[in-house]
Amino acid sequence: MMSYRPYQQIERRKSRQIHVGRVAVGGDAPISVQTMTNTLTTDAAATIAQIRLSEIAGVDIVRVSCPDEESTAALAEIVREVNVPIVADIHFHYKRAIEAARAGAACLRINPGNIGSPERVREVVNAAREHGCSIRIGVNAGSLERHLLEKYGEPNPDALVESALEHAKILQDLDFHEFKISVKASDVFLAVAAYTQLAEVCDHPLHIGITEAGGKRAGTVKSAIGLGNLLWAGIGDTMRVSLSAEPAEEVHVGWDILKSLGLRHRGVKIISCPSCARQGFNVIQTVATLEERLAHIETPLTLSIIGCVVNGPGEALMTDIGVTGGGSGRHMVYAAGKQDHTMPAESMVDHIVDLVTAKAEVIQREIDARKAEEAAEASRLRAQLAGQAAE
Repeated sequence: MMSYRPYQQIERRKSRQIHVGRVAVGGDAPISVQTMTNTLTTDAAATIAQIRLSEIAGVDIVRVSCPDEESTAALAEIVREVNVPIVADIHFHYKRAIEAARAGAACLRINPGNIGSPERVREVVNAAREHGCSIRIGVNAGSLERHLLEKYGEPNPDALVESALEHAKILQDLDFHEFKISVKASDVFLAVAAYTQLAEVCDHPLHIGITEAGGKRAGTVKSAIGLGNLLWAGIGDTMRVSLSAEPAEEVHVGWDILKSLGLRHRGVKIISCPSCARQGFNVIQTVATLEERLAHIETPLTLSIIGCVVNGPGEALMTDIGVTGGGSGRHMVYAAGKQDHTMPAESMVDHIVDLVTAKAEVIQREIDARKAEEAAEASRLRAQLAGQAAE
């Protein structure tokens, strides 16, 4: 993240770049947000529906469990009907990995050491190479190899990192380098320490997560602490928030974590006060309603909703649109940090939605124009280089 404020700068760890379908992971690519379906993969319609809800929430990559042949058979239809790359989650059965690659999976989540003999691993790697799949080496504190548990006595950072590097070497020895690594644990301290240690000894792209984090509230807090620490330190190329909740909720939380650190921007970021007796309107209810009614907007935009004038003007200075509670049933609206107009309390929510929608359209046109200019410039440079080469 670049900022003119030094205290807001996050210097990301330099990693190799791979691809999960069309999504770049590592290097200078944005940190991608992942989730995993919890429907039966054999129920293709239910799985597709769940993935589409996650797409609306902004997911970049979705993982689907493939425990049996029926699941990999359904995978072909699932891949065909969704708009994001699919990772096939494979454990032990090397044939499932080969079937998933043939079915169109963009990535295979495996542990090479658990696939079986070197020849079976070679077959999986050959299938991945043939079908353009990347691989995620998924190390988990809850399923470490026996020899590492005997060596270290318990799951610890050294054991997780050693496992990851052993698996990576298997792929590297087969001259396969399109892989990323995760070293997940449900213990925040263990996960953060393992990822930090791994980040120091390799340049492989890292998929970060706190596994089995818990329910919606506790798991969100736990994930924010663990992932926040790693991301703040510049570690992490793709991430999943693992909650006992619907996949779309994992995506929302993942985006909120990234937006809090300024690492990615999508949709309306609402800055709101916790409310108190000074509030000129019901802040909690207003924010809940606005979150719901503005959820469809993808354009990055900031909105401050503050109940009174103590902090309202100051927060409005740093947001695209600001609202501060006032007296006599009217509240102040700020545009780009400056007082713009007042609005009546009874039409407050509708008015804010209209303002945000209009502002988002303006910002999006600016973004699209900038992208068009950049594309035109890139095309011009390519033509210029081609002309020089022809000479």
